[in-house]
Amino acid sequence: MRFAELLEAVGSFPLFETGTLLDGRWDAADVRRQLSRWVADGRVQQLRRSLYALAAPYRRAEPDPFYIANQLILGSYVSLQAALSHHGLIPEAVFTVTSVTHRRARDFDTPLGRFSYRNVKRELFGGYEALERRGQTCYLATPEKALADLIHLTPGGDDRAYLEELRLNLSRLRWRALAAWAASSDRVRRALPHLRALRRAEAGFEVLP
Repeated sequence: MRFAELLEAVGSFPLFETGTLLDGRWDAADVRRQLSRWVADGRVQQLRRSLYALAAPYRRAEPDPFYIANQLILGSYVSLQAALSHHGLIPEAVFTVTSVTHRRARDFDTPLGRFSYRNVKRELFGGYEALERRGQTCYLATPEKALADLIHLTPGGDDRAYLEELRLNLSRLRWRALAAWAASSDRVRRALPHLRALRRAEAGFEVLP
């Protein structure tokens, strides 16, 4: 397999898997050998086993970090601080994209960024939606689920002091949607009164349950 053939096959894709190239056009052993060489010389970037991106001078589609996160572990969605920042609930920029999965927790340090995965039980896996970023379909927690995931997965996440430190923009929350997740998480249930108190102090009015 020649590099020009790789560009023709996957040049328009933000990411590609080895399996995309194993369709009978090229020898499988040669494909794997060439990919190893191109990773070593910097023309291809390996994100995990069998998942790659063309290096910047060669790719025509820039991979979105949320799309990368979804593809590194299939059956995951972006949540916690990365989703909260996207939705405007926290003021800080976030440099690690954290996702939720019902598979095992793990981290990836890749040429395109750092990606972390947290495990939840199946009853807490949900509350995400699809959105388009850079023409790529990404799966992202709703504002309420991103906050619920953060509280649920953080020891002390239900403490008022911790919630104050987040400097949350609570005006963006749908309170009934957040309360619905409290049925599956004791931490979220214990955090709700603190969050409502913070919103009352912020806005000066009563927050509906």
